[in-house]
Amino acid sequence: MAYRHFEFIEKHAWTLGILTAVMVSLGGLAELLPTFVEAGSVRMSANARPYDPLRLAGRDVYVREGCYLCHSQMIRALRFETQRYGHFSTAEESAFDRPFQWGSKRTGPDLARVGGKYSDDWQRVHLMDPRALVPQSNMPAYPWLATAKVDGADVAARMRTLRKLHDPYTDADIAGAAKAVEGKTELDALVAYLQGLGIANEPQPAKTGAAGVAPVARSSP
Repeated sequence: MAYRHFEFIEKHAWTLGILTAVMVSLGGLAELLPTFVEAGSVRMSANARPYDPLRLAGRDVYVREGCYLCHSQMIRALRFETQRYGHFSTAEESAFDRPFQWGSKRTGPDLARVGGKYSDDWQRVHLMDPRALVPQSNMPAYPWLATAKVDGADVAARMRTLRKLHDPYTDADIAGAAKAVEGKTELDALVAYLQGLGIANEPQPAKTGAAGVAPVARSSP
């Protein structure tokens, strides 16, 4: 009996197509529904803050220059990942990212915890001339960032738009945006953005009791 059913399906392409679509749909729902359910339960940590004006400008430079194409910002909860890069990434860390910068390709290292790993000067030289610090690097240089000025009015406008999307910027934050980035270059902004990754909204370690808190793994220099 089962053979006859399979024979019927094999001989009728429309039946095979419909059943294939049904099975693919069921498989897709099994993958997607848990993600949507979990998204509704995500709560930002108490220390989570939206980007300050300079870091917001730097993040936009990061996206504009396509840095996400070669660097991910998502450390998986696997031992070899956390040993190399630090604490695994969590959803609430990206609450103020539109779009998020998780990425799917690592031509260069993951940057989720790069903040504070190198000095500001190191980051500047690396962006201006990557091979001056890492001879084998195939990363392009970004010398024009050192002369391009950050537009304060544009940053304020972006903050107003993000507030409409429920980022908690106050009137004072927006009013002070232009002054906060006055005289700053896009290189300054990008360095500020990188130096905050994995620090500004880093997951807080779970408490272990009166003895203190469990340490958060940090990537080695």
